Amino acid sequence: MPFHVLTAAFVHESNTFKKGETTLQDFREGVLDIGQAAVERFGDVNDELAGFLDAGREAGWRVTHAVSAHATPGARVSREAFDHIAGIICEAARTHRATLDGVALSLHGSMVPTFCEDGEGELLARLRAILGDALPIAVTLDLHAMVTPAMVEQAQIFVSYKTYPHVDMRETGRHAGRLLDAAMRGAVRPRTLRAHRPMLDEANAGRTDVPQTAALYTRASAFEAEPGILAVSINAGFSEADIEEMGPTVLVTHDEGAGPRAREIAEDLAHAIWEGRGQTSNDFLSPSEAAAAARDFDSPQGPLVIADYADNPGAGAYGDATALLAALLKVGAAGGAFAPMIDPAAAAELHGHAVGETVTLAIGGKCDPAFGGGPLTLTGEIVHLSDGTYTGDGPILGGITHSFGRTAVFRVKGIDILIVTLPGQMLDLQQVRTFGIEPSRLRFLVVKSMQHFRAAFEPVAGQVIVCDTGALATPQAHLRPYVRVRRPVWPLDRVGFPHEL
Repeated sequence: MPFHVLTAAFVHESNTFKKGETTLQDFREGVLDIGQAAVERFGDVNDELAGFLDAGREAGWRVTHAVSAHATPGARVSREAFDHIAGIICEAARTHRATLDGVALSLHGSMVPTFCEDGEGELLARLRAILGDALPIAVTLDLHAMVTPAMVEQAQIFVSYKTYPHVDMRETGRHAGRLLDAAMRGAVRPRTLRAHRPMLDEANAGRTDVPQTAALYTRASAFEAEPGILAVSINAGFSEADIEEMGPTVLVTHDEGAGPRAREIAEDLAHAIWEGRGQTSNDFLSPSEAAAAARDFDSPQGPLVIADYADNPGAGAYGDATALLAALLKVGAAGGAFAPMIDPAAAAELHGHAVGETVTLAIGGKCDPAFGGGPLTLTGEIVHLSDGTYTGDGPILGGITHSFGRTAVFRVKGIDILIVTLPGQMLDLQQVRTFGIEPSRLRFLVVKSMQHFRAAFEPVAGQVIVCDTGALATPQAHLRPYVRVRRPVWPLDRVGFPHEL
């Protein structure tokens, strides 16, 4: 008989400093596909579910898919949303308990519900209460997971991404699926151990395009070739979530008998993360410095791409910071674009007019002006109106259709501002090209993203620079009011750490 495997995805990265809650509607506006609908949508794209299915086809599994649920990173997940989606997964486990041989879960690792600090640990505990302790569970994690002891106690197999920008989701799912199959066959008896260091996150937030951090992931892959070492995962952490167990971790999934070597590997890599805590690669420019560079930029190789690092919606920032836009307008930078400005009210107002009309309205800065600046009252021309639907064609979103909701391109003093309704960071060129913004014709292009933009936008850029606008995901961690993280923690504290570190 073929092995029967339950698969599911429940993915959210929670910025605990963000106002409000991430609701069930936010998941519906992102992805909330039940059963076979999700298999059809994600079964052959760069997604962990596709990797699970690859492994399942190789091994001949019978697959039952419960749900794929993804919401854009944001505030803590409401109890209603968590209980509803976790309930779908748990009900599927309960229904098929008698025939299940294994479970494969696509999780993030930094989900914080309103009622606890560890969403993934809570989900796994609920599943264990239904399925018992022996059934193998394989989990994929984002590279920015904050892995708790409770998580590794509840599942045997963990595999995290090894790239940032994340381009190896399907490969990660395939790796986890093959380990799950080996466990179900009895070829391995996996367990996972965890090493942690008292830092908010790894010095470069896991960037695999800088040598010192990339070397960590190269070593992790090399260790996986050793006998009994099944997966080595380096999780950079997520500094925008204030929980007791936050920080970078190393996970080593190992076969029975390889525990001592697994511990050596985990501590070796964790020590390297700690030793590199001061080696930050980004050079963060102020809004005025970035604006001056945009005004003066001239390159036949492509536009100046400016990453608004601090207002990255992919880190739960509001995506409506105005500091950089204000600086660009002040210095007279023109021939550029700004994408996106997340402002549902402005998008709705512009949709009440027609393309070609001149309109005056307030844009951005409405969520929390203390982080990144308040609203700007601007006069400009509407050059494009859309329902916001786009289909990616790049290394991260290739083949996946999403929507910004009602979207407008608003031209102000030579800058095309992409104003959208639904949150999302810049991951794919089709997020601008679909709306009539062609990067090759621009002097500069502002993208609200920390790092993922590089996969699609860096190849078409004449140069890339990074700006700290003081928004919610600012690299200046001391500007966020941490109260839950265990102290001392780097870089908030510089003394008081155990000597053995």
